[in-house]
Amino acid sequence: MNFLIKILYLISKLPLKVLYVFSDIIFYLNYYFIGYRKKVITENLVKSFPNKSGEEIAEIRKKFYLNFSDYLAETVKSFSISETESRVRMQHINQQVFHDAKAEGKNIILLAGHVFNWEWINALAKIIPQAHCHPVYRKVNSNFWENQMKKVRNKFGNKAIEAKEVIINIFRTQNNGDSAYMFVADQTPHVSHVNYGLEFLNQRTPAFIGYDKLATRMDLIFIYCEMKKVKRGYYQVNYHRIYPDGEKFIEHEVVRKFHKHLENTINKYPDNYLWSHRKWKYQSAIKNFDSVKTNL
Repeated sequence: MNFLIKILYLISKLPLKVLYVFSDIIFYLNYYFIGYRKKVITENLVKSFPNKSGEEIAEIRKKFYLNFSDYLAETVKSFSISETESRVRMQHINQQVFHDAKAEGKNIILLAGHVFNWEWINALAKIIPQAHCHPVYRKVNSNFWENQMKKVRNKFGNKAIEAKEVIINIFRTQNNGDSAYMFVADQTPHVSHVNYGLEFLNQRTPAFIGYDKLATRMDLIFIYCEMKKVKRGYYQVNYHRIYPDGEKFIEHEVVRKFHKHLENTINKYPDNYLWSHRKWKYQSAIKNFDSVKTNL
């Protein structure tokens, strides 16, 4: 394993323009021969965009494979990318929301989706006034890859927290505006935990609601991370504060608003979403379906 780690790190030291050569090869093999999860991707796209033609769906799918290949190359680069290069390649828009949270003395919950390239948000920890930044991750079956991804997410002063531990950690941490927690919040809950669903991309969608417990019990600031791929190797993330309609959030309100924000982002940049993810596989397990329409 140590040998594999060394090889991986050495590859990550290559310039991105070289890694993108590998990305092009992966795209060619994947798109024209392997067809990684092609059936899942196509089904997700057709159901999410019922008004698009077959040609439009095929074009989005092809661009997705291109972006997915770049994501793999960029994830490898994450092992050795410097703070300087990371900040050049990921532009952070509307940083004022972090200073507002600090001034108000409220901790932050960042909500991102699987929009490329969410893994490159990590350098945010070096920019914002919050002293403690915690990317939230889920355990994977491979201890090797879990350890490597934790190293990536712990770069730049971050301290990653496993998803099962984060809620308790937040409740026990002083709410003083000095901590930020980074959720990739469109995760699909395990079938045994599918208690809530809503309409998202024209489909009944099981929703992870762990952070909703925080919204109704603590006075925290919730921020949506809108990802945009500017060009190959360069991204923008625009931070939007999520406000309650009333004095405070009611049950599931922040979940609905996050998914509405994410849906708007996907509609603008449809090829940038992780369509190979089996997000809708537990539709039939939804116990509480929310039909309330959300306006932003």
